Amino acid sequence: MLMEAETWVAVAFVIFLAVLGWFGVFGKLIEALDKRSAGIRNELDEARRLKEEAQAVLAQYQKKRTEAEREAEEIVTAARAEAERLADEAKAKVEDFVARRTKMAETKIAQAETQALADVKAAAAEAAVAAAEKILSQTVTGKTADDLISQGISDVKAKLN
Repeated sequence: MLMEAETWVAVAFVIFLAVLGWFGVFGKLIEALDKRSAGIRNELDEARRLKEEAQAVLAQYQKKRTEAEREAEEIVTAARAEAERLADEAKAKVEDFVARRTKMAETKIAQAETQALADVKAAAAEAAVAAAEKILSQTVTGKTADDLISQGISDVKAKLN
């Protein structure tokens, strides 16, 4: 067994490990691994903290977005209500305008009817006076005729007007 190469390789390996242990290489190796583990743990803690912050920021922005959507809905609702109010106001103004114009047109028509009626009465009176004058002038003669004609004309004019 002492003559086999594998035995001497195993012995050399054990001696090598003992020399490493003597110089404290294993302690330094464990210390380096502990530092590495602590660094990874710190990075994980930092990543966890950053993830929580990101979630908080995300929640805050979602809340702001929800509030903004609600405000936008309120603005749209208010704008619709204002538009309806303005439309109702405009409709009322148009109806009032149409009513006033209709009343004014009816008044003008009534005035025109009154004027036409007065014109017709005046024309009829003048025609009646002219007819009466013609008839009286043909049937009555002399001073009496002139007096009667004047009297009749003035009476007819007074009655028809």
